[in-house]
Amino acid sequence: MLGTGEVGILERVWSPPFAVEVGLVLGPHRRGTGDPAFAVDTGGGYWRAVRTPEGPGALRLRPCSDVVEAAAWGPGAAWLLDAVPEMLGAADDPSGFEPRHDVLREVARRRPGLRIGRTNRVFEALVPAVLEQKVLSNEAWRAWRYLLRRFGEPAPVPRGVVTDRGRALDLRVPPAPETWAMIPSWEWHRSGIEAVRARTVIGAARVASRLERGLGDAADGPAESRLRSLPGVGVWTAAETRQRAAGDPDAVSVGDYNLPALVGWALTGSPTDDAGMLELLEPYRGHRHRVTRLLELSGARPPRRGPRLAVRDYRSF
Repeated sequence: MLGTGEVGILERVWSPPFAVEVGLVLGPHRRGTGDPAFAVDTGGGYWRAVRTPEGPGALRLRPCSDVVEAAAWGPGAAWLLDAVPEMLGAADDPSGFEPRHDVLREVARRRPGLRIGRTNRVFEALVPAVLEQKVLSNEAWRAWRYLLRRFGEPAPVPRGVVTDRGRALDLRVPPAPETWAMIPSWEWHRSGIEAVRARTVIGAARVASRLERGLGDAADGPAESRLRSLPGVGVWTAAETRQRAAGDPDAVSVGDYNLPALVGWALTGSPTDDAGMLELLEPYRGHRHRVTRLLELSGARPPRRGPRLAVRDYRSF
């Protein structure tokens, strides 16, 4: 159902035919608690600022009983409302997933609202994935905040909304590809991003329109080959992008610093490496990303050994 309320707002109420936990499904799109493009308000609404094919927009999703109330603002409002079902997992098909391990059966029972959503925005998912390459999350999120505050534009959000952090809602729409391509070297340096990752983002920005075509559902689909053809984009970055943009339930983040140890510990009681992780996940082919999401929710973690990695600051180099 679509309708209008206050000036500049479009609204929709969606009744999902399956259990959906909105915060859980949207969680992978939040780049740290201070993400300028994601927020949660005091009324339990989840906010995203998105650059849609129709222009910038802001979306609020609020679970209410067995429906999801959606509202959107800006030139991209109609596009965002149309995207709500797939964003929350309507295109996801978990029917072939059969947990073979007790830990997976238990988490699947406790969190039936986990779905693998898709945004259909490849470049939007690719940029933060590149920023997160081979660094600690906090380091990448710091750069993301700086770049969006510096080069993003204010999202078209209503006044008077207070976030769960007690602040006025102040979302930023991620920059357009042409803006990313024009960011000068000193601004990348101030953000904490070194030249290699900066060049990868700039190169992707120059072909952003091609990346959005033929998104595909399979791991060997057109978007996968286009992503991997970009200098600086490997299997990990492509997987992280496809998980969010294509809702790929099988995209495994090979090369992740923590994931193999988590998978090994949760399924066998012993940490493992990438090869061991892929062997353990092979019986779940088609749903390997779904398995890793469930394991992340299980609470199982291998014991820490040695000091934690320090957050680097390229701004001081």
